[in-house]
Amino acid sequence: MLKVISFTICPFVQRITAMLEAKQLPYEVEYISLSDKPQWFLDISPNGQVPVLVTEDNTALFESDAIAEYLEDKYGAMQPELSVEQKAINRAWSYLGTKHYLVQCGAQSSRTIEDLKERSEKLRNAFEKEEGQLGKHRYFNSDELSMVDMAWLPLLHRADIIRRESGYDFLEGFSKVKAWQAAILDTGLAERSVSEDFMEKFRGFYLSEERVLGRCDFTDCCTPKTINACEPACC
Repeated sequence: MLKVISFTICPFVQRITAMLEAKQLPYEVEYISLSDKPQWFLDISPNGQVPVLVTEDNTALFESDAIAEYLEDKYGAMQPELSVEQKAINRAWSYLGTKHYLVQCGAQSSRTIEDLKERSEKLRNAFEKEEGQLGKHRYFNSDELSMVDMAWLPLLHRADIIRRESGYDFLEGFSKVKAWQAAILDTGLAERSVSEDFMEKFRGFYLSEERVLGRCDFTDCCTPKTINACEPACC
């Protein structure tokens, strides 16, 4: 059976587990602490990062881009009819999504309104590009799920959590991205691709009193578009 080495709230891991769920592949997950990495993990992860996928042949694969492409090659592509050019385009849009995982983590970790403003803008630039790309289809470029959808799922899932928990909407003004987000979340893959204690760990880290998203109720206050007029008193 496939095995994923994971850290509970890591978006790079969720990308891979979402693909495994979408492909209906059996797998198990082993969680580690990134602050106290076991030696056996360091022995199989050259970069010391998760995810690591241990294949059925007991080969350890690292880097989520490489793992995602392995799953496509080994277990059948999610969109097998695509041309070589479209496959390359899909990979590029997938890479663009994963490049913004840490940007989103940084925005969620903001301790001040000023930090949230600056970091949100970087994240919104990515969503703006996606808004211009999305068309008439339910998902990224089709009515069937693709590896691009799986790459952006962690971003869209976390944006939904932040909106529901704090009122702050990273996707404000992006109607196509919001429709895409709703379609992906409707599949249930977001919930199935995280651990049972994911929300507890997520709240404890990103929505604590140390973070502005945990201290503030943005429901009737500032949004990404009006944050310049936001006063600390809203917290």
